[in-house]
Order: sequence, then C-alpha cells, then structure tokens
Amino acid sequence: MFPAAFDYIAPGALDEVLSLLNQHGDDAKVLAGGQSLIPLLKLRFAAPVIVIDIGKVDGLEGIRRENGHVRIGARTRHRDVESATDLRGTLDVLLDAAPLISDPLIRNMGTVGGSICHADPAGDWGAVMLAVGAEFVVRSASGERVLPAAGFFEGPFTTGLHADEVMTEIRIPVGAGRSGGTYLKLERKVGDFASVATAVHIVLGDDGRIAAAGIGSTGADAPTLTSSVLVAPPVIYQTILYRPVKQRRRPAHRAGIRNPCILILRTAGVNTVEMRGCEPKQNVGTLRHQLKRPARYRAR
Repeated sequence: MFPAAFDYIAPGALDEVLSLLNQHGDDAKVLAGGQSLIPLLKLRFAAPVIVIDIGKVDGLEGIRRENGHVRIGARTRHRDVESATDLRGTLDVLLDAAPLISDPLIRNMGTVGGSICHADPAGDWGAVMLAVGAEFVVRSASGERVLPAAGFFEGPFTTGLHADEVMTEIRIPVGAGRSGGTYLKLERKVGDFASVATAVHIVLGDDGRIAAAGIGSTGADAPTLTSSVLVAPPVIYQTILYRPVKQRRRPAHRAGIRNPCILILRTAGVNTVEMRGCEPKQNVGTLRHQLKRPARYRAR
C-alpha cells in the first residue's frame, strides 16, 4: 500500500524544526530513522500533512558522559549504542538490549529517540529506560522540558510529548559506585518484538550492598510498560534455578501446569520452592550456559 500524499522537508537546524512543529502541530510528523514511521505511513495508520526529516540537524547524535550523566542524542542509532563498549560495567543493560533489537538493517537505521517516542509496548528501549531511571529532554519553540521515563509513557503508542515538541536527548544518571544490570527478552523468533521482556539495573553503595535497583518490564500482565524502583531492599534474590519435574509425578499435571518445573528462589540463604511451567528442555545446566554466553550469541 502506498502512503497518502504529504509534504516533505529536511531542515538543517533545530530552530527550523521547532518552528515547523509550532506551525503545523498535530498535522506534522518527525522522521528520524524512519523504521517506525514509514511502516505506519505505508499502512495509512498515520497520514500527516507534512513530514519533517531531522536527519540533517546537527547535535542530535552521539554518546558522552557529562555532569554525572550519560547523554545519548535522540538521533543516535541502535548500532552506536551496541558498539559503545565504554558503557560496560556502568550501563550493561544498554549493551545487552541493543543487539536484541530486530536485525542489523534496523539497528543501522533506527534511532534510540525515535523508538522511545514511538512507544510501542512491545519495544525494547522503553523497559530499559524505565530501569535506568532515564530522563528525556524535549524542545519546542517555547522552551525545554525534562520528562522522567516513568511519566513519559502514558499508554500504547502514547507519550507525554506534545505535538510541537521534539526529543533532543536522553539523560541517564550514573553514580560513583559500582553498577550493573541486564536485559532479558522472550521472542517468538529472532528479531521479533518482545513477547515479554525485563530490564534490571542495580547500583551498589559504598558498603557493597544494593543502594537502589530499577526494574522495567513489558508484556508481563500489563498492556503498557511498567517499572518499579527499589531503594535499599531488605532481601536480595541471589539465585534462581529451574529444576524439571519428572513426568511420572502427576500433581502438577492435575493442577493444570504444563511442562512443570520447580522454581527455587534462594533469598538470603533461605530457599523458597514454587511450582510453575517451563520449557521441556530447560534445566539448570542450560540456563547457566545461556547466562554465561554473550548477548549477541544468546539472540541467535
């Protein structure tokens, strides 16, 4: 299907972009990498009067550290985050998530800011930004606003971004202590949107204990992205093991649990046992092997 007719303009300066957005409002759409907008145009789910391409605007790309934050330009490509190895040990969750986004063609063209503003509830960056406590800098002709990720996502494909605003930067706070995290994604096949995904980011205090932890998830018992932030949690989940239950043990089958496994949560040295379903071939050995493999291999 071909998109409806629209005007196209590629300004060379941010002020010109803001002026056009102020003039056209809801009739305008901003084009960054185009990996979300172009399919919507082709299917006529979006029919703007004008498309504003920000590909020539300077100052919207790059990853840098400044004033206790990692700053990511809104037009930074997914591949640029994937190759930002200096973030390892500080923002591991970003490096784990980037290689799992679709395929190399999408990662070479798609942008971090564009994906966030698209606000697909099955997307990858939303959960990550919730976990790390990111803030989004948005600009309009009337000034600048800074929106926390927790209040930015209002629903599926709906954000707190106004029609005359454009995202310019993502700010992620980085503390002085050690920090780390990861991103785990369940997908029907490699390159798909997440059926369910969870991002976790942990910051350690000077005493080596967890000072704060952020968790962002999507696709898990909620129609939209959800997040939670824990400060100084009283307990720490140290180990999670799945142990398959032999099929001749039928109580789980009678309870309606398919492919039963025993989930062992080891919390502060005390084990809590729970019965739930898992994949037939999933066991302790394969899980340990998967967790040791780099993210680029886990995605294959």
